[in-house]
Amino acid sequence: MKTLKVCLTAAAVSSALLASSAMAVEADFNGYMRAGTGVSTHSGANESYEKNKVGRLGNENDVYGEIGLNTKPIKAGETAEFTVNSMLAYGSDGSNGWESARDDDDGADVALVQFNVQAKGLFDFDPDAVLWAGKRYYQRQDIHITDFYYWNTNGGAGGGLEHLSVGPGKLSVAFIRDDSLGNDLGVDLDGDGQNDNQNININNFDVRYADLGLWKDASLELGINYYMVNETDEQEDLNLDTKDSVMATAVITQGNFFGGFNKTVFQFGTNGAASAMAGLGSGSWIPAVSDGDTGFRVINFGVINMGDSWNLGHQVMYAQSSYDNSNKDDHTFANVVVRPIYNWSEIMKTEFEAGYFTEENQWGTKGADNEGAKFTVAQAWAAGAGFWARPEIRVYASYVDDFKNDNRFGNDESSEMSFGIQAEAWW
Repeated sequence: MKTLKVCLTAAAVSSALLASSAMAVEADFNGYMRAGTGVSTHSGANESYEKNKVGRLGNENDVYGEIGLNTKPIKAGETAEFTVNSMLAYGSDGSNGWESARDDDDGADVALVQFNVQAKGLFDFDPDAVLWAGKRYYQRQDIHITDFYYWNTNGGAGGGLEHLSVGPGKLSVAFIRDDSLGNDLGVDLDGDGQNDNQNININNFDVRYADLGLWKDASLELGINYYMVNETDEQEDLNLDTKDSVMATAVITQGNFFGGFNKTVFQFGTNGAASAMAGLGSGSWIPAVSDGDTGFRVINFGVINMGDSWNLGHQVMYAQSSYDNSNKDDHTFANVVVRPIYNWSEIMKTEFEAGYFTEENQWGTKGADNEGAKFTVAQAWAAGAGFWARPEIRVYASYVDDFKNDNRFGNDESSEMSFGIQAEAWW
């Protein structure tokens, strides 16, 4: 009997090893990183000031990285291909040599931001359609020079079918969990006279129709995000009166535009998605609210080539959030950021960035006005010429000025100078 048990155990182990060997696949390593340090004239270490509003060049004071490991396509049947995708994100202030993921200001944050399976070639009628499930960066759209994601609806886990050929375009449909955490909905649960926060389940139904041809080298993408509030029975008994929210997006892309591209974005949000318009929200972390708010924003951005040596990136935005609550005023926001680059050679370039923003009644608070500007000059060395060439190492000098807060940098200082060095790469 003992011999039989040993034989069975050995057989099981052998089978497991053989199965592991059979499942062994090659993997692709990908990611993003930025890291640097510097000094400021008033704030000690290098200062970061409203980078989503005035631009990120010479205006970041963190260490941030994303490490991805994806399997190469695992073939099955005649046409199917499966991939397993994973990614960890890391962030810290880069102040020490050992920054662990502990719960204090001197540590680092580590998060599992992607873990999903994607399958292509499952359907004979549309072999390019992709079925997916898990947690992923789902069709994110951003503006590089401000690190602003205007359409980034990845929340928790989800699933969907994307790039399905329908008519002249491609249809993508997804269902993603994106709970509203710690919302103050005006309910005193414990009788202490203070409103208590509520964590509320919200599910995002994401529908996009892309690749609609307009004119030469131009295309249109349309999208609707419907955020469905799903209260527990206990929360329903509290009569929270939370409302579902909607975000509508239209993106016009002009390719082959002076050797680059130009995009115009129109977005409209209701209820919880309304405050995200002027509040620079991305379409995730939409709060559950009981007010009937509305908001919109218009963005134009792009990158062009100006002759053989110059590149130019830019962003212009206007946004407004209007509140149904009579105690709140309209929140308006506008900014402009430009980044011209002169390429001296295949490895060396000089970069400039100037940004300005103005904001009234932030988050609906009357008189909560903000206004500021930044100017940066940087000398950079990169693996190639052009706006997007990376890896890149840059040394920079930045000047920022807060026009509304005379004590923004302490000691009655409204302006700041920073000097530093930074590396940035993606692969």
